[in-house]
Amino acid sequence: MKPIFVGLFAIAVSSGIFGQEKKCAWLGAGKTVDPYNYQQVKSATFKHGAVSCAQPLAAMVGAQTMKLGGNAFDASIAVQLALAVVYPGAGNIGGGGFLVGRKRTGELIGIDYRETAPSKANRDMYLDKDGHAQTVLSQNGHLASGVPGTVAGLFETMKYAKLPFRQLVQPAIDLAEYGFVITEREANNLNTNHDAFIKYNTSSPVFVKVTKWKAGDTLVQKDLAKTLRGIRDNGAKGFYEGETAKLLVQEMNRGNGIITLEDLKNYRAKWRAPIKFDYKGYKVIGFPPPSSGGIILLQLMKMVSKYPMASYGFQKQQSVQLMIEAERRAFADREEHLGDPDFWKVPLKTMSSDTYIANRMKDYDPNKASRSSDIKAGEIKESEETTHISIYDAEGNMVSVTTTLNGGYGSKTVVAGAGFLLNNEMDDFSVKPGVANMYGAVGGDANAIQPGKRMLSSMCPVVVLKNNQPYIVAGTPGGTTIPTSVFQTLMNLLEFNMTVADAVNKPKFHHQHLPDQVDIEPGFSLDVRKQLELMGYKMMERSAIGRTEVVRINGKGKIEVAADRRGDDSVAGY
Repeated sequence: MKPIFVGLFAIAVSSGIFGQEKKCAWLGAGKTVDPYNYQQVKSATFKHGAVSCAQPLAAMVGAQTMKLGGNAFDASIAVQLALAVVYPGAGNIGGGGFLVGRKRTGELIGIDYRETAPSKANRDMYLDKDGHAQTVLSQNGHLASGVPGTVAGLFETMKYAKLPFRQLVQPAIDLAEYGFVITEREANNLNTNHDAFIKYNTSSPVFVKVTKWKAGDTLVQKDLAKTLRGIRDNGAKGFYEGETAKLLVQEMNRGNGIITLEDLKNYRAKWRAPIKFDYKGYKVIGFPPPSSGGIILLQLMKMVSKYPMASYGFQKQQSVQLMIEAERRAFADREEHLGDPDFWKVPLKTMSSDTYIANRMKDYDPNKASRSSDIKAGEIKESEETTHISIYDAEGNMVSVTTTLNGGYGSKTVVAGAGFLLNNEMDDFSVKPGVANMYGAVGGDANAIQPGKRMLSSMCPVVVLKNNQPYIVAGTPGGTTIPTSVFQTLMNLLEFNMTVADAVNKPKFHHQHLPDQVDIEPGFSLDVRKQLELMGYKMMERSAIGRTEVVRINGKGKIEVAADRRGDDSVAGY
């Protein structure tokens, strides 16, 4: 199968010739990866290795990294660094994420580089004198940022890489220093956020210009290139200590933020044991808390496992209603029981047990809608802007990485002199019990703010084995829609026998317990919608749900890969 090319993006910029200092021999005008002339590739089949991610240049950087001797872990590092440059809305070094990996030897890897609450944070920091939540402060500007974890996570990942870090970071340095041409979608996003960039910055960032951005404009980020060179030359200390750390703290001080030099110096990525479970003979491997995605996915798939999903059919009344009710119950548990396991006793063993899950579905009625007011968390007595990368290499390594700034362009605050955006992850805590965050998720004590604590996430990087061999690498951005999007994508592949492209691109739906409604994408079956409304479901059409990236390994030499139609997402491989 030849690659399917869509959204052609080939704008040559004669002035964009890399200078004498360029060190990446294969990246530049007219070279293997051309930042001034590139295109989206939505689906393809490759023999050796493949990448699917949110931006074409980053995907190509990952593929070329593997082609030149790197493995999937090398590629994941290079792609994340490239995305920090070419996908500023979510690609980041000012945020955090989770990596689930499986080495060709069978070893499972879970790296948690989620952001943490600064040492000066407190439970009620976003409440006014009357106790009302001020979510504008948790979502925008300096006070919204947690301590970034991405750079620490990259250096933990280096333990499994083959190439030197300076080789992996150089493409990102060059893309920042000499620029790349932006797509129409990126131009529109930058224009939409123009006023916010002015409002929430103490000096004008490169994302602000007098005239509107348009497709084909070159975005140059020299301050970001300087920061990346510091990381190249000094390792993680080049970010968490020294000049970059000082610039970040100075930015905090100018804008009433609270991240300190000690917060940065003390940050550590953590190793977590991945969640493993069986679904009809497939072995599914996801991420544990402080990500809610892995346990929600486990519950969703176990809740539907005893039903004949394949015979129900894709997006038929029976299958959709069952999946909605499973989603409702899993999110009720999220609200009550999930948080950072270093601060809260998460009842993971009970929540994943067959007995507990069977009890959660006892009141399921296939003939009518449940009401979220009647569906509470199970009783346990034992006390949207994100981006995803799916990678598989010629050696058989699988890497699934989801990273985030939280909202689009995070807090909208750029560290002056360092050129990177800060996250607004503090909004992922429960700023007040019962108060929804920007994605409508509510929570309580389990996810309350505490210094050093990691805020609960919905990220859901996943790998799937078939006959104990690599089969699927998947994940998506999308806030609270992440685990339900991954769930539906896996059902499309494992139950409804879809192509990878269809599994990614077919319309999706979402229910998260509260609010009590089913969100549906345009294109969702009108007949099924009417049937569900007659059963008592409130159906609400909304914009795109997620941007899923999937790699499926169908035997040696046949790696199918697809990138989501909903964005500038793209695949690459060799």
